[in-house]
Amino acid sequence: MLDPFYLVVDHVGRLELLVPHGVKLVQLRITDQPESEIRRQIARARDICAVHRAQLVVHEHWEIALDLNCSFVNLQQKDVPTTDFAALRRAGMRFGLSASNEAELAQALRHNPAYVALGPVYSMHLTGIGSGPQGLGRVRRWKTAASNVPLVAFGGVTPERLPGLFAAGVNSAAIGTDIQQAEDPEARCAEWIAATRDYG
Repeated sequence: MLDPFYLVVDHVGRLELLVPHGVKLVQLRITDQPESEIRRQIARARDICAVHRAQLVVHEHWEIALDLNCSFVNLQQKDVPTTDFAALRRAGMRFGLSASNEAELAQALRHNPAYVALGPVYSMHLTGIGSGPQGLGRVRRWKTAASNVPLVAFGGVTPERLPGLFAAGVNSAAIGTDIQQAEDPEARCAEWIAATRDYG
């Protein structure tokens, strides 16, 4: 079962700052770094999450995650053709898959993911996302199509929008920019944990 609050950070330093405040599910989303730095950050994040009993999700770098004995990865549609899903299953590694339309949802579900990430639900301020806001109507339809596969919502999610999202069938809300750009990220993270607590 996914925690209703899904923190997304772009550096292990931010993960190290925020996870001790009660984060139970966190994605490390590293881009544009050499492999040695990616390995260093993932290994450090793995160890921090182990201490605090938080679930680390490694974004995209599934081969490094396997090598470092991580247990969960997040994949985008562009990763599907080059991902060895059999190797992930042999290692017992869970994976989530993102999707932004019905065709991508169908492809994601064929791989039996631990979750499907739907978005952007409200905004388009995301890199690598080629579609507009999905809206709650699509969330409801996707929940029906996904059946028992959990849905993660991302893109423009605010605390005020949580009741509608979870009523529509979302299992977890992925929050990145709102916390990383906050004046006080630790306080903002605590606010999100409190806001999502009733949906767990």
